[in-house]
Amino acid sequence: MRNLNRLILALALVVLLAPAARAGNMFEEEVLNDKYAVLGANLAMQAIAGGYKYVDLLTLKKWIDDKKDMVIVDTMPFEDSYKKAHIPGAKQFLFPIPDMAAWDAKETGGKSQADYEALLGADKNKTIVVYCGFVKCTRSHNGALWAKKLGYANVYRFPGGIYAWKGAGYPEGKL
Repeated sequence: MRNLNRLILALALVVLLAPAARAGNMFEEEVLNDKYAVLGANLAMQAIAGGYKYVDLLTLKKWIDDKKDMVIVDTMPFEDSYKKAHIPGAKQFLFPIPDMAAWDAKETGGKSQADYEALLGADKNKTIVVYCGFVKCTRSHNGALWAKKLGYANVYRFPGGIYAWKGAGYPEGKL
């Protein structure tokens, strides 16, 4: 009887402790090694720091189809990307990949804050949508951040970028 009690106690401990042991592995698999969790957290932190919002693929497509009054900014290099394919109606304005805390004309193809403001227009309440190549690309973060710094109120970042647009089979603007 005593051995049976020990066996039952041992089995009970295994059953009770097994989820805790798995939790360590699940944490590692689902959080530390989950590129989507890390990417999502990074996107959230960037939006908070930049004060802008996000727009998803289907909403952006609807806005375009409905001819919403907005400015769409492609932040990718002109020759290597924008010239080959861009979201229809998008205007090109280069931003760098690393965070651009201070305006650096070398990083924006020689263009100034005034040039960016001219591209965005005088209406500070107009919807501004900024995108780059793909989710991990941070050029669009810099473009959205600077639109907010320049006083635009309705700034959205489209994190899927041109790859999401093309992947959905939507029409592309080309030069």
